Amino acid sequence: MDAITSLLVPIHREGTRFIIAFAIATLILFLIWAPLGWLGVVLTAWCVYFFRDPDRLTPQRAGLVIAPADGVVNMITEAAPPPELGLGETPRPRVSIFMNVFNCHVNRIPIAGRVTRTAYRPGKFLNADLDKASEENERAAIAIETEDGKTFVAVQIAGLVARRIVSDAVEGQSYETGERYGIIRFGSRVDVYLEPGMSPLVSVGQTAIAGETVLADTDSSEGRREALVR
Repeated sequence: MDAITSLLVPIHREGTRFIIAFAIATLILFLIWAPLGWLGVVLTAWCVYFFRDPDRLTPQRAGLVIAPADGVVNMITEAAPPPELGLGETPRPRVSIFMNVFNCHVNRIPIAGRVTRTAYRPGKFLNADLDKASEENERAAIAIETEDGKTFVAVQIAGLVARRIVSDAVEGQSYETGERYGIIRFGSRVDVYLEPGMSPLVSVGQTAIAGETVLADTDSSEGRREALVR
């Protein structure tokens, strides 16, 4: 029943043409040989599942940094944000979330604020699970400034299978925490750069849910309580 429910959620617009293509291919496969047609049915169902765009219940307290992607926290380290954003070379805490081909790939704004900079950089398509993917892979980065002047960064990174990053974030526009802003297909990673000195409230190996999981808090004492609640 859970699998059926997952297939009935809204579909991201980027998936429409892929689902139609898979469905047409499935009909052709049925004409060629029925067993191949059933394989096409399975692949079409997976395509629908991949492009699902479910609603999420985003925590509303100001100052919370929320996961921008579904997946597993595969790295937490200190690193300078992408140079194309012009934010300097000071290392910041970086939380990396790896998305496999079964995760929902719709990405969400990690914290409410105004997008002050967007930048795209072409690159390689290394396994997104590798640390060097943050520097060498194709990526799209946004810088978000909160009302109290703090700056956070979200970076969509292409992976081994991913061949398209879609970012709808617009420079100068304000967004709410958890608001949808893009998608990556198929299998990839999203890095979140926190303010220098902030402590992540997640750990490596933890599963993150886009728009719901708290990654960090600008108020560390409140953040610890929030982590315990979740």
